[in-house]
Amino acid sequence: MRGFLFPALPLARIRVLRVIIYAFVVLDVLTFSRDVLSHAGNSGFYTPLALARLLHLPPVTAPVAWTLLAAILAGCAAGIVGWRPRISGAVVAIAFWLWMLYSNSYGYIAHDHLALMVATAVLPTVAGASRSQLEEGLGAPPHSEAAGWALRAIQIAVVCTYFFSVIPKILYSGSLANWGNSAILTWASIRRGSPLAHLLVEHTPWVFVPAQWAGLALEALSPVVLFLRGKALHLVVVLYLGFHLSTLVLLGIHFLPTVICWAAFLPLERLRAPRWVAGLRSRQARA
Repeated sequence: MRGFLFPALPLARIRVLRVIIYAFVVLDVLTFSRDVLSHAGNSGFYTPLALARLLHLPPVTAPVAWTLLAAILAGCAAGIVGWRPRISGAVVAIAFWLWMLYSNSYGYIAHDHLALMVATAVLPTVAGASRSQLEEGLGAPPHSEAAGWALRAIQIAVVCTYFFSVIPKILYSGSLANWGNSAILTWASIRRGSPLAHLLVEHTPWVFVPAQWAGLALEALSPVVLFLRGKALHLVVVLYLGFHLSTLVLLGIHFLPTVICWAAFLPLERLRAPRWVAGLRSRQARA
């Protein structure tokens, strides 16, 4: 069990993932979860989540919302450039969690943010690899169980996003068979589908039930991803990303906060900086 939860993985992978996650958090708070700013004037609609009630969070106000936004943006910028990753990461984690508690306490719960929230919480627990190792690729990157635990926590959160989505399907429809054989995907395609989805409804309506069962299979079997390695893992990652691409094209559902966290499954340490960056650092080293 220790080898599963605390695998020794490259610290450089954490550094690359930190840049990816924090860059996306900036995008997220400025677009997808920007609703926190508008919630400031709607205290009557505040229905705090369990954690918000536990923390006794009052309804969000404009000063609080703008302060959280400033803290997130500043912390992400510091984390991206590698300045005090534990401190900047802790700022991002606390501010982003509060931001998402407010975002989800006004009627809509975005479960696609689960893995992203976990990522911001665990990244500060790892100091990360040195910048020179990442950008110049000198020598074998050091490995760490702390890095492995952080990556595994994000991976488990990604899997839970899919696996536990089966539960509401059972609760709402009575059984997986009822949901799999229903017309919910057809209804969604008619209600909010793209022109391509409307063409499928009109000419090949039979495709939706098999598609629903395929989606159920991806969700129910998602824990298997945690035990795959190498090419098999990469193929499965592509499969899940293809699933999200199809929902985006057909229904306009992107699920980007979860999609971005699939990076935790990939060998990010193999990424290299552009040649001009490596050349600049090489000249600085010689100087």
